[in-house]
Amino acid sequence: MTLPIEDYGIIGDLHAAALVGRDGSIDWLCLPRFDSPACFAKLLGSEEHGYWKLAPKGAHRTTHRRYRGDSLVLESEFVTDEGTVRVVDCMPIRQQHPEIIRLVEGVRGRVTMEMQLVIRFGYGQVVPWVRRVDGIMTATAGPDALSLWTPVHTRGQDLTTVAEFTVSEGQQVPFSLAWFPASEEPPRPVDAVYSIEDTESWWHDWVSQCTYEGDYKEAVVRSLITLKALSYLPTGGIVAAATTSLPEALGGGRNWDYRFCWLRDATLTLESLMRGGFYGEALAWRDWLLRAIAGDPSQMQIMYGPAGERRLDEWEADWLPGYEGSSPVRIGNAAAGQFQLDVFGEVMSALYEAARAGGAMEQPAWALQRSLMNYLESGWRDPDDGIWEVRGPRRHFTHSKVMAWVAMDRAVKMVEECSVDGPVDQWRATRAEIHDQVCDEGFSTTKGSFTQYYGSDQLDASLLMIPLVGFLPAHDPRVRGTIEAVERELVDGGFVLRYRTADTGDVDGLTGREGAFLACSFWLADCLAMIGRTNDARAMLERLLELRNDLGLLSEEYDPVAGRLVGNFPQAFSHVSLVNSACKIGGQPKPTLGDGAFDQVRRSFGRALSGSGRARRSGVPRPAAHRSTLTPTPAPPKASADPPVGASPPGVTPPPGATPPTPPTGDAPSPA
Repeated sequence: MTLPIEDYGIIGDLHAAALVGRDGSIDWLCLPRFDSPACFAKLLGSEEHGYWKLAPKGAHRTTHRRYRGDSLVLESEFVTDEGTVRVVDCMPIRQQHPEIIRLVEGVRGRVTMEMQLVIRFGYGQVVPWVRRVDGIMTATAGPDALSLWTPVHTRGQDLTTVAEFTVSEGQQVPFSLAWFPASEEPPRPVDAVYSIEDTESWWHDWVSQCTYEGDYKEAVVRSLITLKALSYLPTGGIVAAATTSLPEALGGGRNWDYRFCWLRDATLTLESLMRGGFYGEALAWRDWLLRAIAGDPSQMQIMYGPAGERRLDEWEADWLPGYEGSSPVRIGNAAAGQFQLDVFGEVMSALYEAARAGGAMEQPAWALQRSLMNYLESGWRDPDDGIWEVRGPRRHFTHSKVMAWVAMDRAVKMVEECSVDGPVDQWRATRAEIHDQVCDEGFSTTKGSFTQYYGSDQLDASLLMIPLVGFLPAHDPRVRGTIEAVERELVDGGFVLRYRTADTGDVDGLTGREGAFLACSFWLADCLAMIGRTNDARAMLERLLELRNDLGLLSEEYDPVAGRLVGNFPQAFSHVSLVNSACKIGGQPKPTLGDGAFDQVRRSFGRALSGSGRARRSGVPRPAAHRSTLTPTPAPPKASADPPVGASPPGVTPPPGATPPTPPTGDAPSPA
């Protein structure tokens, strides 16, 4: 049975991520990238769709888990009648092949452990061909292959690889799973203990760059770590979440693939990274943005793949029943082809903030921005699909027009502040025209608030962005009326809905309800602070912090009826909003850099790129004769000096009575 969403933790290597359950089972893993087909898809189905579980045999009384300090190394401690055992999980920062390291440690007594490994490539559909070569088990299907190394004897049983062993106090039993192209030899296993230590050190070194010292620091730092975990190191892109099709309402059909990079998140993401002092990541995100949107402005998409891919075709994996029966399971996202005016504002605002923080405005980048403005001169008049990617008719959404105003406003400010040229008088005139139209047609005198779209009497939480982007001051009566209307009509169970859904599908082309959107709840907290209701703002922020799971993670939404996190997990937009709200409400000023600081940003970016290997920056020595900083354990297959099959790495004691791995059996397939 699939666990509640809040019972999962994330591990990752800045290319991909895995979800690890409280029960010791990895139920979601896509390799070699965030958006690759899953080889473990139990999260959206059942055990037959792939998982990897390491846990005590039978029932256990309690489970305690935590990340090791400010890192992405996860510890799960199981308390049983026999004793206590710890499982340490991590994905080392990638050098060549993605790996998952799992280390079982005896804490107290003598505990019998079980392992079940079900590999199903292609989102749980493809059963691999399994064989064993020189003590390493490999599973191959098409272009993909996985290799498993452990000193524990494993065997095939009903298309599952299983093992049973005991671990006593002080003993350590390693497991190493790696992905590699099926046409190549499996990678050389690495030492689990060194790998975990090195991964922990890498994360601690990275976090040491953090400059945030305000209130709620623990929550802010964990959110920044989560954002880093969702970043794609080769390009600087940040995916919205590690998952697809976790439902916005349990049992419903509002299930979308979030393993892509949204322009919508650009400004707030950039701001949160800079507030934390991570200018290298902010610069990488800015550069990803410029590369992704290059080309004809009329073809700019609302989202792209981690490397900037444009084809994100949507289809349904009909063999997966969905999380708790929530179907369909969607792969890809058809919303990539939608027209959303707000992305022009997001892009221009993000690039303005980057320049304002000290980034030199390069002429090709400014030429690209001018082409966006040329398109928007007439494009802002068109109806669009809106920030929430509705699958109903296009409308003149108020928020979209506000963000078109933001685009013009930031273009004007670029000319005024950043020593670039452009038709600033024309942009000022267009800015004023958009502002007048929004105030005339987007405001309802009857409701005393702005509305979702022109001529509507419905509310939308995106209207909370009006004071946050500077369209109108927070104390303007129209803004205050909008904030109060959102409180009255969109707050459900203490948190903010995006808008009121309807079973008829009239609002967004979809039926069924959804949970409260957590980012919108953070926006309300920000607005309350802006109008002087500081106590209410803090109360809202602290209620939101209480929704985090025991590892500090948030999903996209919260279902106040079920009392559970819902939506894709962990959600970057929720954590971005957490960081920004904590900074604003906690009094942490928005960062700006002085002249000459851009070189510092460039150096920071260089350090971030140098972290793609496993070389540590802490100065702690490591043995030299191994792959980067990690000592391999058994020699590679077919090496001339193979150690005995099943030999353990230095410092690792196999459990008493463990049988060495089965000797090579040629190419005959075995069940897994």
